Amino acid sequence: MKEDTSMIAVSGLTKSYRTHRVLGGIDLTVARGEIFALLGPNGAGKTTTVNILTTLIKPDAGSAHINGIDVLHEPKRVRSSISLTGQYASVDEFLTGEENLAMMCTLAHLSGRARTSRSAELLEQFDLVDAAQRRVDTYSGGMRRRLDLAISLIARPPVVFLDEPTTGLDPRSRIQMWAVVRELAEAGTTILLTTQYLEEADQLADAVAVIDGGTVIAHGTPTELKRAVRAEHVELTFADQRSFDAARSMSIEGVGASAEALSIQVATQAPVATIRELLAAADLHGLAIAGIEIVKPTLDDVFLTLTGHDAGVPATATANEGIAA
Repeated sequence: MKEDTSMIAVSGLTKSYRTHRVLGGIDLTVARGEIFALLGPNGAGKTTTVNILTTLIKPDAGSAHINGIDVLHEPKRVRSSISLTGQYASVDEFLTGEENLAMMCTLAHLSGRARTSRSAELLEQFDLVDAAQRRVDTYSGGMRRRLDLAISLIARPPVVFLDEPTTGLDPRSRIQMWAVVRELAEAGTTILLTTQYLEEADQLADAVAVIDGGTVIAHGTPTELKRAVRAEHVELTFADQRSFDAARSMSIEGVGASAEALSIQVATQAPVATIRELLAAADLHGLAIAGIEIVKPTLDDVFLTLTGHDAGVPATATANEGIAA
């Protein structure tokens, strides 16, 4: 019999609040040591899924197992195997970073020597050594988020849930958090990440489940999803309005256009050959070209193709957003 390597296994999860259906039957499998991204807009059901898996709420139906433990029947055992970092850092602003860690180490029943050692280790890992003696109310948003994640890892849980961990962070802080997440996964931690940032899922995830309206509508690696929904395309940018208008009047299959950028996009399975053809046509008709490039599909393209809207648009039903995000 093949060994089960899944760390998170979910089958048929449903959840409704009165007449509002939040989850309509979620199925997920996350392998050990994998970074798995739940990708979807606000209101899609991401946070509700995480809240069920972390024992904060119960589903109406379905099953879930974390590290082989039944979430519904053995929630206390599940909680000893997981950590959860939410969308907003939950740290004591009136304590220093070191004091926050020491307090949580005490609550985790670490002895004095172990408490000191683990605090120092986490301050180093999360690049907070220089700020260890400062009160947290002087920290930037990115520093608070890193401290929050450090606290959640005191007991070295094998499974970490990150619910939109970079929401509200500036680009530099977001990149720092990405580096931390990668390091955790490289050390063997299984990570389930929820995000509405397509770039974040593309950068971090080994596997992605696209969730919309409370159901998983696609699953695979970022590369598989991008390959499945849209071919590469060639983008040709023109130097003047006349050339752009002339190009748009040509009979070219699979053409999109941006009047603002003076560019056309041609879907293709053979981009090099398409470039040759476009350049030859431009030369023949005397069109002034400013640039040409091969553009690969993105997760934005995946989401738009699958849902009919981009990831920044909330899911259709957004009632109870505070509890059903």
